[in-house]
Amino acid sequence: MYESRGKGRTMSITSRLWFSAVTFLTGFSRPMLYSYQGSLPRLPLPALKDTMSRYLRSVRPLMNDDDYARMEKLADDFQNGIGKKLQRYLVLKSWWATNYVTDWWEEFVYLRGRSPLMVNSNFYGTDAILLHPTNKQAARAANVCHAAFLFRRLIERQQLQPIMVQNAVPLCSYQYERTFNTCRIPGLETDKIIHFGDSTHIAVYHAGRYFKMPCYYKGKLLTPKELQIQFERILSDDSVPEKGEAFLGALTAGERKPWAEARSKYFSKGINRTSLEVIERSAFVLILEEDSHDYSEEDPEQLDNFGHAMLHGKGYDRWYDKSFNVIVMKNGRIGFNAEHSWADAAIMAHLWEYVLTEDLMDSG
Repeated sequence: MYESRGKGRTMSITSRLWFSAVTFLTGFSRPMLYSYQGSLPRLPLPALKDTMSRYLRSVRPLMNDDDYARMEKLADDFQNGIGKKLQRYLVLKSWWATNYVTDWWEEFVYLRGRSPLMVNSNFYGTDAILLHPTNKQAARAANVCHAAFLFRRLIERQQLQPIMVQNAVPLCSYQYERTFNTCRIPGLETDKIIHFGDSTHIAVYHAGRYFKMPCYYKGKLLTPKELQIQFERILSDDSVPEKGEAFLGALTAGERKPWAEARSKYFSKGINRTSLEVIERSAFVLILEEDSHDYSEEDPEQLDNFGHAMLHGKGYDRWYDKSFNVIVMKNGRIGFNAEHSWADAAIMAHLWEYVLTEDLMDSG
């Protein structure tokens, strides 16, 4: 699994035999999503010397000769000083943790960050730009919403196949658990990720208003047509947003500490708390945009504008704390905006590929 690969490298005979055996044995059964979790190897801990060597190699292109010479001196001091003690701590942790870096990476790289999520952490995806199945906003929203809940069902029933490298080496599937019903909650010094119980509704934002939209009835997922009727009712609703409602999402777009303070002061009780829980506990957030974006070979700037809309919108019309937002433009184009701390982009890409495929099949 850890053998070097690349141009000019040849896989060893041992690895070839191992890959052949694994491919042959897995061909007799369809593994469930978490089938390999108990057999995944621990993350190997590199020697301190190797870590410093790789670090210096990674920063060399960014530094001139004088700065690099200084960095070499600092690296040598670290390696022969406090680095030895820290390495011993890592060795101890690696004995009882399957991945000695996961919890620290999540906390210190993501959750302790105090800068805005909007452009510093969140990422986005766009529609299948060469295909445009419908211009009806409510119909596209219904198909996408239905497909997303089908994907959630596959996760719950472990009917998704694990992602496999070269169709033989499984990747960890743990992050799938937090795809839905998950929200990042702001804190004064560090945020936390909350995964709520199974949610049967989504939060819909349209024209400055938030709606709680049920997607199940008596335990059964609504059909795309039934979901479309609800989206059409939201689109035809001409009610006026409550004071401050339209710009509420801007709190999730700014610095984390002010948002944590505002959340504690203004959203700890009453209707504000109830309304906030509807958004944070939803399966996901869906945005019904009032603008249209498209793709044109003659005007590449259109795709740039599409990407900008998916990444940051107007700055207040996304709920950036949510695990992901589905965005449906007025002309039926779709995209997503996803918060990064709960999972790698590969998980969101898997969901989005499934959604687009199911959506196109339903539309066809």
